[in-house]
Amino acid sequence: MDEPVLLVVDVGNSNVSIGIFDYTNKEADLSHHWRLSTHREQTSDELLISLIALFDQEGRHTDEVTDVIISSVVPPVIPIWERVTTKLLGRVPQIVGPGMKTGMPVRYENPHEVGADRIVNAVAAYELYGGPIIAVDFGTATTFDCISERGEYIGGVICPGIHISMEALFDKASKLHRVEIARPRSVIGKTTTSALQSGLLFGYSGMVDSMVIRIRKELGENAKVIATGGLARRIAQESSVIEEVVPFLTLEGLRILFEKNL
Repeated sequence: MDEPVLLVVDVGNSNVSIGIFDYTNKEADLSHHWRLSTHREQTSDELLISLIALFDQEGRHTDEVTDVIISSVVPPVIPIWERVTTKLLGRVPQIVGPGMKTGMPVRYENPHEVGADRIVNAVAAYELYGGPIIAVDFGTATTFDCISERGEYIGGVICPGIHISMEALFDKASKLHRVEIARPRSVIGKTTTSALQSGLLFGYSGMVDSMVIRIRKELGENAKVIATGGLARRIAQESSVIEEVVPFLTLEGLRILFEKNL
């Protein structure tokens, strides 16, 4: 019997993260990963063509996929992915949501308010590192997800993402221009570009450090801090609290949840 091949998909507001886990003797390896833009109007046929092309460029075939698990914070996109994966497998995929076994009690006042991606990150963070732990995800929003020593999801923080903040500033300030998020030579900018870069990079990393200090006072001073998302590594270089960058935390979390629900 062929070894399982798991396709994991995380649909965010801005990007879709996709990964393939190949299983050998029950050990999973993230062999390929991609990031696409989220298109709410994309048809299932268009999406299937894109997926086939991604597999082809790696010398793989979609027929190899034996299982699929999907998380999404964009509800209209879920039926599209369900149709695509049903064409691949002949059956519906696992969808992260109510009813799925996570092994993690959610201590939110209304657990249904917690985004699927946040639960996925929390499960992965605790499974990989234990608790207490703070998982910071730099996406469209920057989220801080807090897991107790006993493995309970106790809540978190949601902030505007750095790109959202930048776009809002440029939309409202006509004399300011878009800049690359890069480290300027000094905190005190000598040009408009370097002043913007300082505010975005140093200001944002300072916000992260300040939030973690406050969170640790409630969660525990020994809470480990890990980061994921597109800008995680760049912010981590300026942060005094981020201990480790885990680029594929969400994809690993989807794999863990799939295994918990076999």
